[in-house]
Amino acid sequence: MVSSEPVLVTTLLGSCVAVTIFNFRLRLGAICHAQLPGGDLFDEVGPQGKYVDTAIRVMLERLLHRGALRGELEAKVFGGADMFDARGKLRTVGRQNSEMALKVLAHESVRVAKHDLGGERGRKIIFHSHTGEVLLKRMRKSGGC
Repeated sequence: MVSSEPVLVTTLLGSCVAVTIFNFRLRLGAICHAQLPGGDLFDEVGPQGKYVDTAIRVMLERLLHRGALRGELEAKVFGGADMFDARGKLRTVGRQNSEMALKVLAHESVRVAKHDLGGERGRKIIFHSHTGEVLLKRMRKSGGC
């Protein structure tokens, strides 16, 4: 979702990752909620927003198309929890999602102002599209995707 209108977007996150990107000059905000790290890592082909890498790139394309400049963008990244027993697993889906989000943002030269990633608890976030503010609540040890 990309909007210059005031919109509150609420989402629940488990192993999924939400990335918000905001442009202060244009008061233009964007958010995605992605389930898997990258389309090229899985046989399944799904919508662009399903994968962290493509979701971020589509958001950036839409922001730049609306007049944002790459150096003006500020990202915040949330989620990537290990919702199930992850003992002994080095690369859980949550960790892969978190790593992919940070990797793509770095590759695209987008500054990450804040991140709250990993752990064993889901998160609820509320994104204010017109200010870039994100309210975060950590859930009990269940919930989210």
